[in-house]
Amino acid sequence: MKYEKHVFICTNDKVAPKKCCGSERGMILVDLFKEKMKEKGLNKTMRAQKTGCLDVCAFGPGMVVYPEGVFYGNVTPEDVDEIIESHLENGIPVERLRLPE
Repeated sequence: MKYEKHVFICTNDKVAPKKCCGSERGMILVDLFKEKMKEKGLNKTMRAQKTGCLDVCAFGPGMVVYPEGVFYGNVTPEDVDEIIESHLENGIPVERLRLPE
């Protein structure tokens, strides 16, 4: 596998009044993850990218980290550093943001 970890962040947009990740900061999160992972040199072994619907709209913006398959919900820009440090660098999922399986 090319990457140790792969972060998919939903940027899907739906018609109002449905909640959607795209309008709830999806691309902001993608850009922040890419920027901060590059600053730490993680972009050589890990990748963050936008994706379509992850089917966790009620908890958006949503994201998933592979290969573990850990889903996070209600992610804010303030959570990015914690997810990178705890989960991506140290392998410990951030339980307060983790969605039930």
